Amino acid sequence: MRSGRRRMMNEINVVPYIDVMLVLLVIFMVTAPLVTPGQIELPSVAKSSNAPTQPIEIIINADGGLRLRERGAAQLDKPADRAEIVKYAKTRQMEKADTPIVISADKNVKYEAVLGVMDELQKGDVKRIGLSVKPAGK
Repeated sequence: MRSGRRRMMNEINVVPYIDVMLVLLVIFMVTAPLVTPGQIELPSVAKSSNAPTQPIEIIINADGGLRLRERGAAQLDKPADRAEIVKYAKTRQMEKADTPIVISADKNVKYEAVLGVMDELQKGDVKRIGLSVKPAGK
């Protein structure tokens, strides 16, 4: 004869919870690539009233020779070595901090030569160094 009382069950059935979690995981995996990252709207400014400064141009010839050129008020165009270029660029940037330095190298010059000049300028604490390129199709 069985007793009429039921026994208490002290186990939790987790299968429904696992099913819900798997469904949520699938929904997340499907919708995550569709969500676009937040876009920010940058402020705009009117055209600057200051005229752009003329850069100091360092020219590296195909044979590895260096020239220093500056257009504008200074009108300089002469052969130079690395130490002279660093000294001149540093002096000009002390006079006017936003003076850009542009390296124009022949396309046949080794990458190592360009990096050597750039490294010397950076060691000399020269800022605003860029590379000059010719636009495609010209």
